[in-house]
Amino acid sequence: MRIHVNGVSLFFDTEGSSLEQRGSALHERPTVLAIHGGPGVDHSMYRPTLSPLARVAQVIYLDLRGNGRSERSTPDRWNLATWADDVRAFCDALEIRKPVVLGTSFGGFVAQAYATRFPEHPGKLILCSTNPRFNLTRALAMFERLGGPEAAAIARRFFQDPAPEVFQQYIQVCAPLYTRLPVQNPNPDPIINFDVARHFISGEWHTFDFTRELERIRCPTLVLAGEHDVVLPFEGSEDLVAHLRPERVRFERFPDCGHTLLAERPDRALPIIEEFLANG
Repeated sequence: MRIHVNGVSLFFDTEGSSLEQRGSALHERPTVLAIHGGPGVDHSMYRPTLSPLARVAQVIYLDLRGNGRSERSTPDRWNLATWADDVRAFCDALEIRKPVVLGTSFGGFVAQAYATRFPEHPGKLILCSTNPRFNLTRALAMFERLGGPEAAAIARRFFQDPAPEVFQQYIQVCAPLYTRLPVQNPNPDPIINFDVARHFISGEWHTFDFTRELERIRCPTLVLAGEHDVVLPFEGSEDLVAHLRPERVRFERFPDCGHTLLAERPDRALPIIEEFLANG
């Protein structure tokens, strides 16, 4: 399905109904808006991992502008502020009130941008495998620990200048380090817009910092982090939690997981998310 917001056509898909029958009445269920990682890819990273959530919520998968199946737009609009504005406009256009915005990795950057720009808008946040800023020194140390000097050297070149040949090296050598446990349900092959990926990774990826703005977030927030996350290390997730309002945050650590914890441990992650949806 597609919808036109903020001058761009966005692709989205859904699982689960927004209403459920209890006795003789229909009642609203939570709406989970899943914001994919990347940048440049589609929402396939969540399929079929998040499908079981459709038992308790309506799950909406959104491809951000320039990503996946959505309209490309232009490079001057491939930034966190625009993507955050699109998330709000998308929810408003579909009359989704108090969405539960789930962002993983880069999607977590977008979710933080959205929640700090519009603190009254989300009902809840789920921030998975993400940091409030990118710390290259921490990431390179993790790449070397898990993949050796070659992986660290390729990662350094990739984050400094993700040219096509370096991109391919990174995918071959570094991407396998994202996962520490076998993935239980492999994802479909993603659609990738390399132009968006190179634009963001060579630019705003290194400059954004939500650390001082996180206190603006008012809604209940669940943070999930793998202790062996190679690209957005666990220490960054601890920084994220430390700057959120303590009475509003729940922190769940996954000692045996890497960056792809939802796919590695859905047996643990999904019950935690379901309980958070029900109780906050």
